[in-house]
Amino acid sequence: EVELVDFGGGWVQAGESLRLSCSASGFTRGYEFAWFRQAPGKEREGVSCIKSDGDVQYADSVWGRFVISRDNAKKTVYLQMNDLNPEDTAIYYCAARPQGPDRGIWTHSDSYDYWGQGTQVTVSS
Repeated sequence: EVELVDFGGGWVQAGESLRLSCSASGFTRGYEFAWFRQAPGKEREGVSCIKSDGDVQYADSVWGRFVISRDNAKKTVYLQMNDLNPEDTAIYYCAARPQGPDRGIWTHSDSYDYWGQGTQVTVSS
């Protein structure tokens, strides 16, 4: 059983930065982690993912502004968000799943087994 606690959200102005953290407990070796977000009235969307070997993926909307990283010793995944804009306003969720060839594309939220409780990010113009 894996438990995820995500935190670090807050209120910022456009152009500022935030760093989200996702602390995991339980057996996470060989897991890949992802960040999703959901804005009011919109579907949950994949923001970024990081595999156990460090390979990363980003949504086009955050490419060049967000950086995902992981510290396996601390079982923590980070999402550094730079140059934030109001369109980034959403609840951000950390997710995890065992890595494997049959798991499907990383943006499919239904393929993840474990979720954090979410942390609110609000960006004002």
